Amino acid sequence: METMTLLMHGFAVALTPESIMFAIIGAILGTLIGALPGLGPANGVAILIPLAFSLGLSATSSLILLTSVYAGAMYGGRISSILLNIPGDEPAMMTCLDGYPMALKGKAAEALAISAIASFIGSFIATVGLVILAPILAKFALKFGPSEYFALFVLAFATLGGVTGKNQFKTIMAAALGLMIATVGIDISTGVQRYTFNMLELFEGVDFIIAIVGLFAISELFFFIERHAGDGLKQVAINKLKLTAADIIRVLPASVRGGLLGFVAGVLPGAGASLGSFISYSLEKKISDKGEFGKGDPRGVAAPESGNNGAASGALVPMLTLGVPGSGTTAVLLAMLISLNISPGPMLFQQNADLVWGVIAAMFVGNLVLLLLNIPMIGIFVKLLSIPPKYLMPVVTLIASVGIYAVSHSAIDLYFMVAFGVLGYILRKVDIPLVPVILGMLLGPEMEKNLRHALVLSDGDWSVLFNSGLSITLWTISVLGLVLPIVVGPIIRSKMSKSKEV
Repeated sequence: METMTLLMHGFAVALTPESIMFAIIGAILGTLIGALPGLGPANGVAILIPLAFSLGLSATSSLILLTSVYAGAMYGGRISSILLNIPGDEPAMMTCLDGYPMALKGKAAEALAISAIASFIGSFIATVGLVILAPILAKFALKFGPSEYFALFVLAFATLGGVTGKNQFKTIMAAALGLMIATVGIDISTGVQRYTFNMLELFEGVDFIIAIVGLFAISELFFFIERHAGDGLKQVAINKLKLTAADIIRVLPASVRGGLLGFVAGVLPGAGASLGSFISYSLEKKISDKGEFGKGDPRGVAAPESGNNGAASGALVPMLTLGVPGSGTTAVLLAMLISLNISPGPMLFQQNADLVWGVIAAMFVGNLVLLLLNIPMIGIFVKLLSIPPKYLMPVVTLIASVGIYAVSHSAIDLYFMVAFGVLGYILRKVDIPLVPVILGMLLGPEMEKNLRHALVLSDGDWSVLFNSGLSITLWTISVLGLVLPIVVGPIIRSKMSKSKEV
């Protein structure tokens, strides 16, 4: 009953004209960003964070805007998958298997409509799950002490292989780089300068937002320059929508199953939307008539779309309740909250109830907005695919640069942004993921603080890190999270590639 009272209070926040406006703007921008192959939700949120800061938005408005961008980008990723056979991001890869064949059969509009409906169902189920599970997990997390929190941060890094889908060794290297960058600045315990090179701008450390915009947005600009000549992409023609009630009923069970599986995958640290999409498609293929799967079966569109959108919302559960992001995009959202001096974790639900319940309620509103926008406006959204990158990417870079400068009014921050862009470009060229770098920067200070606190309380006895059942459980899961991706990851990726070939 208390949860429902808080949710109703959240709707009072989410249904204000200002909140609805930002939900609509975020949904539209997110869909447009998601439709562009390669950008994805993490880049979209990273690009728009400086804009939110430069406009002086409140924490609630900023988070509503960016979570709507997140949801919209997950919706938009299916557009290029269906029309171009190019996934907008990794989770949308499974949508190509049946979405593009449907488009080739002259059913592009039906495929896009089904994916929008399935995305809505998956997100709705996961948001309901967030309402139910998040308060319970937040209360449980109040039992955590410094030792348990340190073990939890280790767990976050150990499970990064599932989030990135990359080589485990390279993932660990990236996380270590992020932790190193996190040590830059003045040590708050001793007052000693660390890696500042006597630069005044580094005394307070490296700004998360500058690093995120550089690593994601600016590095993406370099890749666009490298990969694209300047012409837009030619997509399959969109037919007139001829979706019947029977077609919707046929894909409804697949959408519900996909949403449930996706939510579970999103809540698990390190699992992410890619796993939600894959297991939803795989299950549907096993329990359904396999005759049309891979040849344009609508259920093959509904299941992965519901799964990846369910996982996207589910990933907010560990981020809000434990301060541990469940995906790359939630890592970027975590950076924004920390920059606003808001600490995600169990106390968030007590200290910032208006914020967290307002955002959760806004997710219901945003998903409804996305459903209402995506079907009638699909023709407008796909036009973005024909815009030449040589015109589009300078606009993206301009928005990021103006946003960074508007926040700090410091030209040197622009140089730092470009430097991180070059670093991100180099890391991506050698296939080192960027998310662990960001996560290391975000969690490093809190990880160090909890380690020091635990050692101070135990008078320097390192066994304090393993002296509770909860700590031992977290360490055990960490070991499993580190080992399992090495063993299971290649098997899953092999099956995904074989499924795509089929």
